[in-house]
Amino acid sequence: MEHRLIMPTATAVWLVDNTSLTFRQIAKFCGLHELEIQGIADDEVAVGTKGINPIDNEQLTKEEIERAQEDPNYELQLSENPVAEGEQRRRGPRYTPLSRRKDRPDAISWLVKNHPELTAAQISRLVGTTKSTIDAIRERSYWNIANLQPTDPVALGLCTQIELDEAVRIAGNRVAKEKEKEAEANEQGKKLLSTEESLKGEEKPINSLYELGEFSLSGSKVEQNPQ
Repeated sequence: MEHRLIMPTATAVWLVDNTSLTFRQIAKFCGLHELEIQGIADDEVAVGTKGINPIDNEQLTKEEIERAQEDPNYELQLSENPVAEGEQRRRGPRYTPLSRRKDRPDAISWLVKNHPELTAAQISRLVGTTKSTIDAIRERSYWNIANLQPTDPVALGLCTQIELDEAVRIAGNRVAKEKEKEAEANEQGKKLLSTEESLKGEEKPINSLYELGEFSLSGSKVEQNPQ
């Protein structure tokens, strides 16, 4: 059975901060791009994400990390982790343990900051909260907004990385379709406006000849007095 790395981004953050592994080694192990690892090191990617020690969750051993640090060409080998293998099997309503519920506002704050494209319904499914709480945090009217510390919900154990990635993918597709429809509507509006302006330019006012003094209102031509 193929083993999965849980919380790859949070694991990458920890490896960048606590080891001398190369970006290529970390990227390969975490399934990320080297540029993402570079961004983590430069504090441009995964800002606010709490690092997860892969030794503590039994996905790497200390000896494996040391071996990879000594040999830049060595590829880290993922240890067997039953928890990761069971990630995809979880179904049903989200249940958040009492000990984790106090962390939900921090997780919501992180989600609305880093993934504003997520809907309230998606965030609710990820961390198990109410729409009113999400809206309050998004609008910064939440009663304890000043004390919130945006934290990756995956690092807090409120959802899995797989679930978060899937929600972001769906939201991204929705936003892309909305932008495409908006662009089509704008293009159609421009065409209609262009047509109206063209027709307007071809119109000749009925009284234009009268204003020039060439005809009287009765239709007979008026002689201009020579100056």
